[in-house]
Amino acid sequence: MDRFGVKSTPSRNRSKTALYVTPQDRVTEFGSELHEDGGKLFCTSCNVVLNHVRKSAINDHLKSKTHTKRKAEFEEQNIRKKQRTLTASLQCNSTAQTEKTSVIQDFVKMCLEANIPLEKADHPSVRAFLSRYVKNGSSIPKSDQLRKAYLPDGKNNKHKLLGKEN
Repeated sequence: MDRFGVKSTPSRNRSKTALYVTPQDRVTEFGSELHEDGGKLFCTSCNVVLNHVRKSAINDHLKSKTHTKRKAEFEEQNIRKKQRTLTASLQCNSTAQTEKTSVIQDFVKMCLEANIPLEKADHPSVRAFLSRYVKNGSSIPKSDQLRKAYLPDGKNNKHKLLGKEN
């Protein structure tokens, strides 16, 4: 290129992206129009993920016809449904799962301490009582699964549940 005297245009070293802007920064900047979950920026009324790095992309979305239409529908419903990321949803499920496990372990411990056979948990009236009056009581499995999952090694596990040493 030097031979013909044509100079190339200098390339820009700066891009038009904000390097240190987080989704939470954009939420504080734009207010209740947007919300952040799991490091992603969501439009509250449209439930779509937005690029938090480019402010122009957010402005373009907020000015779009589809956003204004969905925002009007959203305000008519008066229901605040916010889209969540998969990891946030799984964390809620894992909390419920640990609570379920603790209920089952407490039930088995109670049966062992009171010398109640686990087969009594299969009786329909016991099942009805557990599901009606005990939180997560309907999640207690049948006696064979209680034995397999929570008493796999018999007497040793019984002492572990009761807090005794062998």
